[in-house]
Amino acid sequence: MRRKEKRLLQFAGLLIAALLFLPNVGLWSLYRDRVFDNSPDTVDGPGEIQCGETDTLMSCTCFDSEICVYDAGNGEQGKPFPLTDADRVDQAYRENGFNIYVSDRISLNRSVPDIRHQNCKQKLYAEKLPNTSIIIPFHNEGWSSLLRTVHSVLNRSPPQLIAEVILVDDFSDKEHLKVALEEYMVRLPKVRILRTKKREGLIRTRLLGAAAAKGEVITFLDSHCEANINWLPPLLDRIAQNRKTIVCPMIDVIDHDNFGYETQAGDAMRGAFDWEMYYKRIPIPTELQKDDPSEPFESPVMAGGLFAVDRKWFWELGGYDTGLEIWGGEQYEISFKVWMCGGRMEDIPCSRVGHIYRKYVPYKVPGGVSLARNLKRVAEVWMDEYAEYVYQRRPEYRHLSAGDMTAQKELRNHLNCKSFKWFMSEVAWDLPKHYPPVEPPAAAWGEVRNVGSGMCMESKHFVSGSPIRLESCVKGRGEVSWSHGQVFTFGWREDIRVGDPMHTKKVCFDAISHNSPVTLYDCHGMKGNQLWRYRKDKSLYHPVSNSCIDCNPTERRVFMNTCDPSSPNQQWLFERTNATVLEHFNQGTN
Repeated sequence: MRRKEKRLLQFAGLLIAALLFLPNVGLWSLYRDRVFDNSPDTVDGPGEIQCGETDTLMSCTCFDSEICVYDAGNGEQGKPFPLTDADRVDQAYRENGFNIYVSDRISLNRSVPDIRHQNCKQKLYAEKLPNTSIIIPFHNEGWSSLLRTVHSVLNRSPPQLIAEVILVDDFSDKEHLKVALEEYMVRLPKVRILRTKKREGLIRTRLLGAAAAKGEVITFLDSHCEANINWLPPLLDRIAQNRKTIVCPMIDVIDHDNFGYETQAGDAMRGAFDWEMYYKRIPIPTELQKDDPSEPFESPVMAGGLFAVDRKWFWELGGYDTGLEIWGGEQYEISFKVWMCGGRMEDIPCSRVGHIYRKYVPYKVPGGVSLARNLKRVAEVWMDEYAEYVYQRRPEYRHLSAGDMTAQKELRNHLNCKSFKWFMSEVAWDLPKHYPPVEPPAAAWGEVRNVGSGMCMESKHFVSGSPIRLESCVKGRGEVSWSHGQVFTFGWREDIRVGDPMHTKKVCFDAISHNSPVTLYDCHGMKGNQLWRYRKDKSLYHPVSNSCIDCNPTERRVFMNTCDPSSPNQQWLFERTNATVLEHFNQGTN
């Protein structure tokens, strides 16, 4: 009897303890969700799900299957968030450059669409791959966007390949990035936080993370990304085959407004640059296209923020040039360096990562603008005689101090790096077709005067979306005419740009259809809506809409209309023309 009574007492004690303890567990769960994840539609993921016992790295493609297929709630499967006018207030963008209100209402573990090529799902990768340190620098990043980046990496990566995730805080002053972030990351043991003692800028912050990394490979990500399904093995597999290969994922677009997830226009393209050193994307030439579009392809230049590199090889290359300030130019420096000094660079179609392209940079860069100095430094160290083409377009760079470059030039000699001429002829041989070092002659340029009204085309704002209007022609030339936006160039790409031939802006005449207004839109160099013909009857013909530029002088509107050779309002006089180039443009056209 005593033994039975003792067991009954023990059972009663356990029951009482459970009744007292379980409510506290519920309270802790509620507290945890409110403090650590204030997104109302958040789905708690099952954490780091291991591959099945019979699986190998070769066959695993989704490492958190519940999250990968989840399709309920705001933003799931990368669908745009249904915005209201209240969601679009300026305050939503002010601190981050994207709509933080929307970000906060989407799950930290949201699913994204699997937009890989179908062939990617059948690919096999080495069973043993090098592990990697994921380095994510940030400054005053939004809470939900930063955490979503981390969760996407952990949810969609084989856990054995993640050595660590290093968050490098570049002197943030937002409260949510201090104690709250430390407390949150306790639940994610692979994540550690490093903090700078002063504002260092993106380049040095990345270097600090790289110096602390323990993984065999270093993988850099931005702080507002979402890794897609099985993004990591395709990167590491290429490095395992050749440790001197730098690899970049395909970068998808997360809309800064509604957080919809989609591919970039054109999807797989090669990274390039123009001679003002703006990053560009150009089509893969026929000679480099493969039967299987899911195969890796060579890229001359990386976009900059997202790539993986063997840790030892990164430091053999000298890491980033420590003389580069804050941000800008580092993607060219590392790209030129790896190609010219014995390595190579590839884009990997089966690895995809979404990235939020900010509406604007929400914070001031300390120490003034450093981009021009950085670009000159890269040009002087790596571009040899080709730097002159940059200075022709950016004459202000000639007399700009780029600091002491002795160490970088010695590194180039020590590594027996090839010339930039070699880079242009062997790696970026297709770039001059799209961005020639020596600009071909323009067909027409200067003011564009309407025959019927005697008024001139003008753009008051040199930004995408602004309309072309009719205004009184500026009598003077040069700077006065330029300041009033009445100088345009009909150039070798057969588009019409703001500015004179040597100083064109990056916006072009664009028309959607018949009767649509003529507006400025970011130049894409792909013809289409931006292709024009300047015909012998002085009309500006738009092949896509089969229309001509017309105007209403009273309303000062410039728009597309049915072509009428007899109408003086459809006749336009450029200030200067090159008859030879115009004849070449018009060969085979009406």
